Amino acid sequence: MKPFHSQNIVNQRQPESEIAELKSCNQMLQAQLLQAQKQSALGELVGTTTHEFNNVLMTILNYAKMGLRHQDVETRNKAFEKILAASQRASKMTNSILAMARNRTDQLEPTDLRRIVDDTLFLLERELQKYRISVELDLPDVPLAMANGNQIQQVVMNILINARQAMTGGGRIVIRLVHDASTQTVDISIRDYGPGIPESQLPKLFQPYYTTKSGPDETGKGGTGLGLFACRQIIEAHRGRVRVESTVGQGTCFTIKLPVAAVTTGPPLSALPKSIPQSPTPRI
Repeated sequence: MKPFHSQNIVNQRQPESEIAELKSCNQMLQAQLLQAQKQSALGELVGTTTHEFNNVLMTILNYAKMGLRHQDVETRNKAFEKILAASQRASKMTNSILAMARNRTDQLEPTDLRRIVDDTLFLLERELQKYRISVELDLPDVPLAMANGNQIQQVVMNILINARQAMTGGGRIVIRLVHDASTQTVDISIRDYGPGIPESQLPKLFQPYYTTKSGPDETGKGGTGLGLFACRQIIEAHRGRVRVESTVGQGTCFTIKLPVAAVTTGPPLSALPKSIPQSPTPRI
């Protein structure tokens, strides 16, 4: 008899090899796409903060001139105080941008989510004010979460700018932190009071490239359909969960559930994405 079984084994192994190669190529292309998205998002973030940074410089220059013009101690002390405050704001701004641009380790560590929320709002403060978006905070003492702070900040930024884009005429955002003892998670909920999302679209929100916009808005943000897709990847790599609830005419709420640091065991996740975009996708 001819050894047909040997040929069959070869034929079976060949498709398996091709599938493995295709999966590897897909992962590589996805990582490259995310890296390109991250660089684009950093450019957008720098553009957003450039105007504010210029305002800070003008404050420093004006109070320096005032201090030089006036010789009395009271005026000079006031000028120095204003210069110091403006310089500290500029320093925090540049440090925040550099931290997001830096290639940080993918290690997880106990993370204060209140600081993550505060740092993100600091970067988006002027943009939210420009579009008449008010933010209400409910940030009680909660346990530390086991997370990569840089990546979680990018998720929060994505969702916040989604909310900003949804409320074109201004509106309100409520951010809450909750310790869910039943699941041993720390939950971040971000709720807007915008137009909401139709129920039929909710299952598609985290699919790659899904967006109803034809391109970026007037600020250059959104339009790729990758932001929420990347958010889900990040959260799942943290062994967390993300869910969305929405009612048309009432608004949308995203909830991010991350493991509490104290009960997280085992080594840091090796599955964390190496390159994460913080570029916000538009609200759909």
